Amino acid sequence: MSQFVDKKLSLSEWLPLIGITISAFVFNTSEFMPVGLLTDIGATFSTTEGETGLIISVYAWAVMVLSLPLMILGSRLAFRPLMLLVLGVFCAGQVLSALAVSYGMLMCARLVVACAHSVFWAIAAPVAVKVADERHAPMAVSAVVTGSALAMIVGLPLGRVVGLALGWRQTFACVGVVSAAVLVYLAFVFPKIPPAKPFTLKQLPGILHNKVLVGIFVVTALYAMGYYTGYSYIEPFLLQVGGMDEVVVTLALVAFGIAGIVGSMICSRFYRGHRRAFAVAVVAGVALALVLLRVSAVSVALVFTVCALWGIAGSGYSIVYQAEIIEFSSEGEQTVAMAIFSGIFNLGIGTGSFIGGGVCTYASIADVGFAGAAIALIALLYCVFVLVKRMKAQSDC
Repeated sequence: MSQFVDKKLSLSEWLPLIGITISAFVFNTSEFMPVGLLTDIGATFSTTEGETGLIISVYAWAVMVLSLPLMILGSRLAFRPLMLLVLGVFCAGQVLSALAVSYGMLMCARLVVACAHSVFWAIAAPVAVKVADERHAPMAVSAVVTGSALAMIVGLPLGRVVGLALGWRQTFACVGVVSAAVLVYLAFVFPKIPPAKPFTLKQLPGILHNKVLVGIFVVTALYAMGYYTGYSYIEPFLLQVGGMDEVVVTLALVAFGIAGIVGSMICSRFYRGHRRAFAVAVVAGVALALVLLRVSAVSVALVFTVCALWGIAGSGYSIVYQAEIIEFSSEGEQTVAMAIFSGIFNLGIGTGSFIGGGVCTYASIADVGFAGAAIALIALLYCVFVLVKRMKAQSDC
């Protein structure tokens, strides 16, 4: 990637970037809303915590399976119609979720949303970079990640508040309304960006032979698996193990998201000069937070501290590793490499949520942090002893 310069973005660059950031906000809000509403959704359909958690797992596994094939098909479209189509499908899925009258119907509606998700996160960062100019790539990627972090600060807690006050269905309906508004906004401000050269399966070996990209994919699978073994059950964990009331749980989720914004700011400012150090630090931060989760449950202050560490490292991971994918892949490979990254990340989300559900069912919800930490520590070891060395070797070439 070329050297970046300090130059203010023009209005024509900011307007679509704001739309993409808001899109990231609503997509992440939608994906993780069940985390804050598991108890209420389970009560509606009379399902256990583990069964309700499958809404997260199956969604993530669907994204994993669909990311690459849908992105290969979508690579034939220009970015503007592709983005608008994705938002349209996403909006339809939210409406169906709000109208779900059974657990099975809700699961099917979430799969519709997963189709949109699988393409959006494959194109979000590359499109943001193209909209803002490659010289501002870290800022553009940071804006997308900031939208994700805002989902945890505002979206997830607000969704939880709406769910508690009006019911979880209204939460999905609100996301549908917001996504429809973003669709209309982007229809007016999104520039015409020609599609990248269509990707074919014949090019896939080129990505899989890239040792840095493969290393990123391995770390991502383990990292996300460890992360979501704990995070998917953070709400019932804080309620049951921490003995906290609904308001404190909501505030803890807000603290998590605010920390994500801080992490985004830190990475966007300092990452370029310390790339490999950041690659290790963001994985180490999540592993440490998971190790401390059970211990922190004795104190609200400790819980907020762990959530802050977790949030900073989590948002930092998204910025660092997406930027490294753009760094180490050719322009024609970027969107598909991102699709693979998104698919593998969601493999980790789904598997981690499934493991966390198993821990809740067959052991104790109090142990989800330890289970996640064990997996995250494997990710950290691989990052330190394999990925970082590959990054250094390939950068020196």
